[in-house]
Amino acid sequence: MLREIVLDTETTGTDHGAGDRVIEIGCVELVNHIPTGEFYHRYINPERPVSAGALAVHGLTDEFLADKQLFAEIADEFADFIRDSRLVIHNAAFDVGFLNAEFARTGHPRIENDRVLDTLALARRKHPGAPNNLDALCNRYGIDNTRRTKHGALLDAEILAEVYIELIGGKQTDLGLAVTAARASVAAHEALAGAPSERRVAPPRLSDAEREAHARFLAGFKSEPIWRDYIAGE
Repeated sequence: MLREIVLDTETTGTDHGAGDRVIEIGCVELVNHIPTGEFYHRYINPERPVSAGALAVHGLTDEFLADKQLFAEIADEFADFIRDSRLVIHNAAFDVGFLNAEFARTGHPRIENDRVLDTLALARRKHPGAPNNLDALCNRYGIDNTRRTKHGALLDAEILAEVYIELIGGKQTDLGLAVTAARASVAAHEALAGAPSERRVAPPRLSDAEREAHARFLAGFKSEPIWRDYIAGE
């Protein structure tokens, strides 16, 4: 089972090194690239003012955030939700930088880059030279983003989940995984039943009459048919 968390944040500004903080986290769970309906969403009191530039982007005011929990109060539950799953993030360096700055304050392990998939980098490889922000990708793939009048972490995570599925091949990408899972399930059941693990060869299903009819058909060719190469060993 492949568990992924599509994640987005909103912040007080653009520079966590200068003390800007996370004020909203939104996460959507995917299993084998399919949304499960499970999500995580919290607003957070950053203990510092929201910059004018950030306010224009997400609309989250100091007054709205004043009575929300501190990051330290939600850090355990957030870390438990994402666990060791792969994180799918657009422009991942920004969000991961902020989250690691928050985790450093609470003493939680940092998010390592090898568990992060950056959809911005993925989009740039797939559509070089084209606009690859979230709105542009929605337009390219016909995803409805009319609700996105301002940035919001959970809404953006939900939209990004749809974009991500399109980036990796569309809504039927789960079919191959489903087949793989089905094969693994069959193998597991055979193992429990004591069935041999090696590949078994099915016996030929042609009758003698069918073989004779096919031989007469091949005899009508002037040159040697290549089909004989496939039936010679039978």
